[in-house]
Amino acid sequence: MSGLLKKDFHSRFFQPPMTLQDKVVLPSRGSYTITLQLAAVMCCVTVCGGTPDPSQRETMLHQEDPRQTGGRVQLTGAEQQLDTHFHKLKEQEMAVAQFPPAIHFFKARRHIHRSPIFSLLQIMPKGAALHIHSLSLVSVDWLVKNITYRPHCYICFTWGRSVRFVFSTWDCLYWQLLKTLRANMAYPTDFDYSLMQNLTLSTDDPNNTNPSQDAVWERFEMAFVAIAGLVSYAPVFKDFLYKGLEQLFHDNIMYLELRTELSRVSTVGLNRNIHDKAWSLRTYQEGTHQFVAEHPGFLGAQLIISVPRVLSVSDVKAAVKEAIQMQKDFPEFVAGFDLVRILLRGRTMFFCGFRLASSLPAELGVTLPYFFHAGETDHEGTEVDENILDALLFNTTRIGHGRDNGYALAHHPLAKELSMKDNVAVEVCPISNQVLKLVSNLRNHPAAVLMSEGYPMVVSSDDPSLFGTTERSYDFYEVFVGIGGLRANLGTLKELAINSIRYSSLPSQLKERGLAMWQRMWDKFISENS
Repeated sequence: MSGLLKKDFHSRFFQPPMTLQDKVVLPSRGSYTITLQLAAVMCCVTVCGGTPDPSQRETMLHQEDPRQTGGRVQLTGAEQQLDTHFHKLKEQEMAVAQFPPAIHFFKARRHIHRSPIFSLLQIMPKGAALHIHSLSLVSVDWLVKNITYRPHCYICFTWGRSVRFVFSTWDCLYWQLLKTLRANMAYPTDFDYSLMQNLTLSTDDPNNTNPSQDAVWERFEMAFVAIAGLVSYAPVFKDFLYKGLEQLFHDNIMYLELRTELSRVSTVGLNRNIHDKAWSLRTYQEGTHQFVAEHPGFLGAQLIISVPRVLSVSDVKAAVKEAIQMQKDFPEFVAGFDLVRILLRGRTMFFCGFRLASSLPAELGVTLPYFFHAGETDHEGTEVDENILDALLFNTTRIGHGRDNGYALAHHPLAKELSMKDNVAVEVCPISNQVLKLVSNLRNHPAAVLMSEGYPMVVSSDDPSLFGTTERSYDFYEVFVGIGGLRANLGTLKELAINSIRYSSLPSQLKERGLAMWQRMWDKFISENS
């Protein structure tokens, strides 16, 4: 963002940002600043044992307010009215016996769905979704009820109590044609429900079904493999993207950055034609352009090319070169590069081969932005915990914490200070964090500390379909009601929505256009609900 646009952005939406120096130096910062006189009084109280004036306490509370996320957002009169309504609703929800953020999402979902706060968040313009993986973009309900009913769809039941899908005209050994299988069933609806259970982690008893991180990750990866068999069929691939954008649009999302490993896509037939990655990219781009043309309120989408971090040094180098070529061929559609997959164990980015590949863009005279998953662990002090430092060393554009946002930052104060100074936003995906067993009670999520300090962050949903939903509204609810607590207000929601556009990969002109589009939708939301 150019200096002029950046200045205009802050003047339109925020008071001047607080710097690290501002947090140390106390003299004059308007009505919220602790004066030298008050500082002297506080010193006297500490040394002399005097009784502080109640007004001093109020001043200290006011001094804290602008530091938190949304604390410097200026609310209009209408916004203040809606904020008061939100506050009352939140007080009521925090008083119930089963407070949704304090219990597992699979059990809390029905309570959240009935929440008047959630109803407002559903219609609130939330800006962009910056962290979603491609295979989890569309609801499993649509996959099963639509895709598995298409011709030539076969299923195979594995020894590991999972399923695999394939589209083929062959008579497959061990594979059963779903059309024939359903025709012999008395209750195909029950069968469809069982298929959905194989494509999601959702369960009525999450603690016993997935007793450990290893157990939940095993189910997580099996679900991805099963979904891939459906999505890697060319006609489904096209419809899948369109449906995913449609579901985001209905949740009042206006822009998407999608992480994808770009697996090869096939067609049905005796020759089983295999499309290359360029075909997949072109299909993504054409499908997005079609959706934008048919939905003027949607700004667009970009891809972040992702590869597993377990690759060898030579494979990582090849992947980076391939991503550079993809960005060259699709400059307006490929946003950058990421290393993904499980980070509960293994080696850091610094030693996994990426260190030797990271300089390739500079050597070739190009720019390839990085969006690294980092610090995805609650194993403090291990090598994996150090990935947060590696991400900063490799100049990550955002910290892509798909599962544990805030954990590594909480353990690395220098990393937090540097990333805050350089305005590197963290992607917070609270439901993913809880389902994948990195935090049980979302009120204890480390992002609460980051929010209290005004750390730059965005809210996203990581792998929504695997958690039984495609709506980012659920994650906004968990952040607003649980992680943010009673102090999170309408200004918090407003800043988080603006952040999603501000920290996106959109070029400056499109960011300005996106902010203007979002502001019109926001003003309409306020006028209809205040």
